[in-house]
Amino acid sequence: MNQHEQAPITIGVAGGTASGKSTVSNNLLAQAGSQNIAYLAHDSYYQEKADIPRTQEGLLNYDHPDSLETSLLIEHIRQLQSWQPVEAPIYDFTTHQRQSGTITVQPQPVILIEGILLFVEPELRELFDIRIFVDTPDDIRLLRRIRRDVAERGRTFESVIEQYLATVRPMHLEFVEPSKRYADVIIPEGGFNKVAIDMLAARIRAMLESRY
Repeated sequence: MNQHEQAPITIGVAGGTASGKSTVSNNLLAQAGSQNIAYLAHDSYYQEKADIPRTQEGLLNYDHPDSLETSLLIEHIRQLQSWQPVEAPIYDFTTHQRQSGTITVQPQPVILIEGILLFVEPELRELFDIRIFVDTPDDIRLLRRIRRDVAERGRTFESVIEQYLATVRPMHLEFVEPSKRYADVIIPEGGFNKVAIDMLAARIRAMLESRY
């Protein structure tokens, strides 16, 4: 059978902020062959700043499901599942705006999607053949987020803590943590769990080999 007669394998990697989702995804890309995988990040689909919901205190709430244009991500996943390329948005985390250009993502036998809120909305959740949740303790995630946002996104220590307490933690408890029950696989300790990543990568490679 021609592989294009089969739908691609669609994998979602979810988990809290700084849980190790990117590390898990990058390891899967490396071990299963990035040339076989179409990769999309949910946080590339943030709305324009004017459309981001706010808290009662007026803070922008980037951790609420409404902050993301999930309908566009769903459309793009369905296009890739139909073996059609997509133009994925590019989001600038320093200016909190989408860039004018896009990235062309070509269809591949595996579609890998990463994001904190992937399993929250039923219409998106049901598109995944394999749902992976990266489960890392809250204190570790907070320390990683501080280090990342200060070093890579030009944030101050105080602003990271303020955002964590105002939106990140409450939204994690309301949306992200409950979505863990929809996962097929839960990876404790995130990207440092070599055994789990190796097993998943082997499974993906086996699925790919069965197509040829």
